[in-house]
Amino acid sequence: MSSTPALISDELDVLATVWPQPSGEVIELGCGAARMARQMLARWPTLSYLGLEVDERQHALNIAEPAPGMRFALGGAQAIPADGAAFELALMLKSLHHVPLPEMDRALREVARVLKPGAYFYVSEPVYDGALNDIVRLYNDEGTVRAAAQSALQRALVNPEGLWTELAQRHFEMPVQYRDFAQFEQRMMHPTFADHQIDAALRARVAQAYAPHQGPQGAFFTRPMHVRWWQRTHRSLQP
Repeated sequence: MSSTPALISDELDVLATVWPQPSGEVIELGCGAARMARQMLARWPTLSYLGLEVDERQHALNIAEPAPGMRFALGGAQAIPADGAAFELALMLKSLHHVPLPEMDRALREVARVLKPGAYFYVSEPVYDGALNDIVRLYNDEGTVRAAAQSALQRALVNPEGLWTELAQRHFEMPVQYRDFAQFEQRMMHPTFADHQIDAALRARVAQAYAPHQGPQGAFFTRPMHVRWWQRTHRSLQP
């Protein structure tokens, strides 16, 4: 019988269980607002961090709110603006499935390029399941891209170049709460990096699907997550 995944509110705690001695340079691909990164540097202030983001509006917000040890650059995982073998850790937090499908394999090779031999790669992806997913897929169905992300990871892992060793996998669920539908709409339906083409009829369908989850204290969901923890081998990238 399979066990129920743990409910974890802070993903940094998951990272801490697999990376017991944090140190050095960290790069995050698709950093968004770099929320976890800011917490990470507060917990481990000796780290140095570079966050990459393709969304120009979010990047402008990031550089407007600098923090000690943090720097940001505009760019995607498929063409990382950094030297090779420069980082001890690479992070992709719910971002691999946002890489264009034809570029996913290249993105994972780029991650391998910028990591030092023996360095680590933490990639977490949302699982295509659950009540929240059922609502979101009405206007943003990510089933294809999430499956493609997992396929790209598997191809990278079994590639004869032998660039990666998988050290661990983790499954957990993250609690998600919305005060009301207005907050759900603001946070989930109109991100700065995408236009989901939501008209009045589609908005009404989403609101109807959301309504049964709303209670006096808000709407509560869990988001199932899948983490893969890899180590970069000492093998060289082939041209």
